[in-house]
Parts: sequence; C-alpha cells; structure tokens
Amino acid sequence: MRVIIAENADNVAFYGAQQCVHQLQSKPESVLGLATGSTPIALYEQLIQQCREGKISFAGVWTFNLDEYIGIDEQHPQSYRSFMQEHLFDHVDIERENTHIPKGMLDPEEESREYEAKITSAGGIDLQILGVGRNGHIGFNEPTSSLGSRTRVKTLAPDTIRDNSRFFSSDEEQPHLAITMGIGTIMEARKIILLAAGENKADAVKALVEGPMTAMQPASVLQMHTNALVIVDKAAAQKLEMIEYYQWVQQETLRLQGADC
Repeated sequence: MRVIIAENADNVAFYGAQQCVHQLQSKPESVLGLATGSTPIALYEQLIQQCREGKISFAGVWTFNLDEYIGIDEQHPQSYRSFMQEHLFDHVDIERENTHIPKGMLDPEEESREYEAKITSAGGIDLQILGVGRNGHIGFNEPTSSLGSRTRVKTLAPDTIRDNSRFFSSDEEQPHLAITMGIGTIMEARKIILLAAGENKADAVKALVEGPMTAMQPASVLQMHTNALVIVDKAAAQKLEMIEYYQWVQQETLRLQGADC
C-alpha cells in the first residue's frame, strides 16, 4: 500500500484524476470500478474536463459501480444511476450500455450473481476507485463483512443510514438495504485507488493504513493488495503515526520519476 498525503480535498481529487487519466491513456478500453459519494465528485469533474479537452476518451471504456440501493428505481434522484449520469456519464463520450450499476428493483440475489458474471465477462476491473465510510466500510461492506465476500445484499449500518440521510427528504423512505460488490470482488481489481478527505475520516484512514487487518474495519483489507494507492488530505491523515515516512516516500517517488514535488 502506498499513501499520498495531499494538501486539501481538491488535491486529493487532482492526484486521483491523474491516476485515471494515465490508466485511460495507456489502455483506452479499460474497465473502471466507480464509486459514488461526495469525495469522487471533484475527481469526476476533472475527468470530464480532460475528456472535453481531448486528452482522454471513454468511448471504449466499461464501468462497474460498487453498489446501489434496493427498492428505488434507477430514475429516482437518489439512485446511484442518477448520481453517475449527473456527475459523469452525461458529460463524457461513454456508451450507456457500457456502464453497469446494480439494479435495485430486480431480484437482488439474482442481480448479484449476474453482476459478478458481467465483471468476469468484461475481463475484470483494471482500476477501482473507492471512498471509505467513517466506520471503515468500502462499497456497502459494513463492519463484520467477510473479507472474501462477493457481490450480494447488505443491510446498511445505522451510522451509514444517518450519514446518507441528508440526501433524502424527511417525508421520503430511505433504503436500509443495498446490493454491493463484495470485498473479495473489490480486491480482484488490478489497481485500487482509495480517496478520503476531511477530519471525519481520520479514524477510518488510521485504521485502514496502520491498524490490524480486520473485518471490523473492512477497508483494512487493502493492506493485502499489491497495487493499492491511498490518497488523503492532511485533515484525513492527521492521526497517522508515520506521516513523515509517507511524505518521504512520495518525495522520493516523484524524484525518481523526474517530477516536481
């Protein structure tokens, strides 16, 4: 696992976007694993700009989102299909049939099996983008999730429901179930980038980078991935004990690449 500590949330998005741009330039027909939530929005904005400038194209790209609520239609404004259309897909040259998000209105068990099969058929995920919840979840894999789990139905933790309640109106029923890629599914991606910003993520970042690997902190499984990059801002990194080392590694990596710090 490599850790990059950025100055602020905008820089987190910038470094994440750089990784995505490099992936698409080196392999235009990449399979991307995508995440929703507030942190990836700024990254997607940068990718849209890069696409408009002709530096990258999504024409040959396939995407697989991490998760979707059960019980809401994809046209619902709080569905993750709506989120991805608004924040990325409607603004780049990607074919809708190449974008995949679990369908929350179908039989969830069957949809989970089919989603796994689609990922396999696409050749697996080249680059997976992740965020992390305050309780350490990745996707909707809540604490105690099996570290070898596959795409399946998960009951959302009360903390997750509270954190996401701001997206739903007071008179609107908020889903408590979701279909999510499993931790084992996520770990099969050839490269993983996890983004985190803000002091409310500091405990989760500390646990995933420097804590023991445990199902109580699902993101800690990334310690076992051979090509995982964790990009955090200073606020999210504030509880890390080895900050100076991570910054030294980052400086040395840039020096060897001939880049400016």
